[in-house]
Amino acid sequence: MHVMKIRFDLVFLCVIVFSMAACSVTKLILASKEQMLVGQIRPGMPAIDPNTAIYELPVNSGVSYQDVVESLKSISEGLNFVNPANFPIGEHMKLRGLDPQGVKEVHSFCNLSMGTEIILDHPEFLVFAPCRIAIYEKLDEHKQLKLYIAMDRPTFDLQSIKSPTVRAKKSAQELETKLLEIMDRARKGDF
Repeated sequence: MHVMKIRFDLVFLCVIVFSMAACSVTKLILASKEQMLVGQIRPGMPAIDPNTAIYELPVNSGVSYQDVVESLKSISEGLNFVNPANFPIGEHMKLRGLDPQGVKEVHSFCNLSMGTEIILDHPEFLVFAPCRIAIYEKLDEHKQLKLYIAMDRPTFDLQSIKSPTVRAKKSAQELETKLLEIMDRARKGDF
């Protein structure tokens, strides 16, 4: 009887210690999520991996490269973004005698009304400007070239800034959310 009571007390103590540890871990996770704001995805989009700067989406079947480019242009203009530059990296590879293995290019986008707070509070964030969306082909699980669209996430880049302001964090989240919307709509060929 005495041994059973000791075992019961030991089990009870383990449950209490485990519960306290679990609560502490939960509080740490919630605290880190509060500090790191991320963009909001639209229904049907994969979750954001907070451990990487890259957010990638496969382009829907039946949507061509040209459809994606025209969608990006139309959607971004409608959301007050400018497209100051495009970099046809694959074409430059071809000029050097290299096979780019499909489409490889980067489109830059800027929306000063969303990014101004970040730049005013942290001018060094300019190294990440303007925002970039890449269009590229790579082999899928069936060893076929598949078209993808991806971006460098502003909220992840903001982690490179020491002590970013709340205003900068919220601005980066808003900017990322709009870029995610642009990508999601462009991969479907929307206008």
